[in-house]
Amino acid sequence: MKILEDLKYAKTHEWVRIENNIATCGISDYAQSELSDVVFIELHPVGSLTEKGSPFGTIEAVKAVTDIYAPLTGKIIEVNAKLSTTPETVNNDPYGEGWMIKIEMSNPEELDSLLTPKEYEELVTQK
Repeated sequence: MKILEDLKYAKTHEWVRIENNIATCGISDYAQSELSDVVFIELHPVGSLTEKGSPFGTIEAVKAVTDIYAPLTGKIIEVNAKLSTTPETVNNDPYGEGWMIKIEMSNPEELDSLLTPKEYEELVTQK
């Protein structure tokens, strides 16, 4: 299980990479391994507003269908269109090509409520 040091994490297993006021989001390596083979991903469209803790899409895997939750509040400015045709990219490269959405943050203070890599590792190793 990989946990990257330059990311923040939500307790619901999404990761965030910040560049200026833009948050790139996806699901963690732990989450994709728990889901197993991802077969379908549906994401809210560009222009949609996200609210921290609310779903921004769903992910369907061999084992389950689950919501994907916004780690931050803002507006979706980009969606990874590649995932509609190759959803397994999330399994192969969850922190790179498997990113899901980019959010223009409207409340950057919410970053303080996300987990550090060490805190996230403690969360997933308790299970």
